Amino acid sequence: MSRALRAGIVGLPNAGKSTLFNALTASSVPAEAYPFTTIDPNVGVVEVPDPRLDRIFELVRPPQKVPAVVEFVDIAGLVEGAHRGEGLGNRFLAHIREVEALVHVVRCFDDANVAHPAASVDPLRDVGMVETELLLADLETVERRLDRTERVARSGDRDAQRESEFLHRLRDWLGEGRPARELECRKEECEVLGSLFLLTGKAVLYLANVAESGAAGDDQRATALADAVGADAVLALCCQLEADLLSLEPEERLEYMEALGLDRPGVERLIRLTYELLGLITFFTFNEKEVRAWTVRRGTLAPQAAGVVHTDFEKGFIRAETVSYDDLVTAGSLKAAREEGLVRAEGREHLVEDGDILLFRAQA
Repeated sequence: MSRALRAGIVGLPNAGKSTLFNALTASSVPAEAYPFTTIDPNVGVVEVPDPRLDRIFELVRPPQKVPAVVEFVDIAGLVEGAHRGEGLGNRFLAHIREVEALVHVVRCFDDANVAHPAASVDPLRDVGMVETELLLADLETVERRLDRTERVARSGDRDAQRESEFLHRLRDWLGEGRPARELECRKEECEVLGSLFLLTGKAVLYLANVAESGAAGDDQRATALADAVGADAVLALCCQLEADLLSLEPEERLEYMEALGLDRPGVERLIRLTYELLGLITFFTFNEKEVRAWTVRRGTLAPQAAGVVHTDFEKGFIRAETVSYDDLVTAGSLKAAREEGLVRAEGREHLVEDGDILLFRAQA
């Protein structure tokens, strides 16, 4: 099985990254109010909240329930000049390169006891500072590749000439302050782009870290950030509040959230949004021992999904007996779903859908 896809938590020092990581993982990572508390990245495996798994468990009643998970990496704060190595920048940028998506924590709260590297709180400026460092690092990557490619292109190599043309376009695009993820490219150009592992090529969710008073979604700075980068790309929550909720008993936690106008912890929304940001979907399996949620990339075919459960299932794949979550719940049991003709026999070309319940048949 391949390594789990990971989301990196990034931002300026003291934006609230480690506090958020603590709230996500219920761990105790240093989250002091001074820069570079985090140097080596902390990695946490987080359960993905999914009421569908709970409902299937209620119907099947096996002894065990196993949720899907997503990994979060707490990466130390970037500072101006990181692309030149300032503030241990080279190490931090390397850690960002190793994740598949970014949760960019943006400070939207005032607190005289928590220093800000720019001495004032300005979310749009702060986003620009981080993204500029990522863009400059990417420009250096593209320049190095372009230098090598042009030497080959001068010998008459057609592939190198085409790649050189694309790299010139990419360099100009980045030079205009636009991230690589927004560049449209043809299939062969996208392959070159993917091989560069650019920092600005990663999907991003902006997390507006607001004061407790703005946790219900009415923070003006968070609203301004959403207007600037797109409302769908911003989630507002109070990282300190989310961490504090962990210390409360369930009833106290519920009462506290109700008083603040929250129906559930903000980190649950974050986990779901990050899961989607990574391009992941969930399928389910169950037997007499357990009901389990499995994670695959959107666009995965049935044999590859079988391989996630067990490598031998992919090698010997025959078919996947499939029923959708909605059909199983409506029927009330797998037996009833079979009797109603809701269970389908799918072959190698079956594209796994989010919420599919699969029973794999494979040769021994």
